[in-house]
Amino acid sequence: MLRHCVLVRFRADVAAAERQAIYAQLAALRGHLGGILSMSFGANISPEGLDQGFRDGFTIDFADGAARDAYLADPAHQTAGARLVAALEGGVAGLVVFDLEV
Repeated sequence: MLRHCVLVRFRADVAAAERQAIYAQLAALRGHLGGILSMSFGANISPEGLDQGFRDGFTIDFADGAARDAYLADPAHQTAGARLVAALEGGVAGLVVFDLEV
């Protein structure tokens, strides 16, 4: 299994409703693509204070790297990803992606 971890810094002017709409658009990909096992979205709740401004994020568990690669190449993901990036501080600079095998 592969876990796709994404940390984001939303711009201050992006309303909570828009954040949820972005997450819903990403979550809809689960029914559209095979190999997505689970998805979780939300705000950072760590008490450590080490978020470096990345206060929101999500994880997607894929069956394997091929499922992740199909997700990355899918036009619906690219549309959702562009919407996400447009809502972030500094665009792509407001995003960290980290994949690991679980």
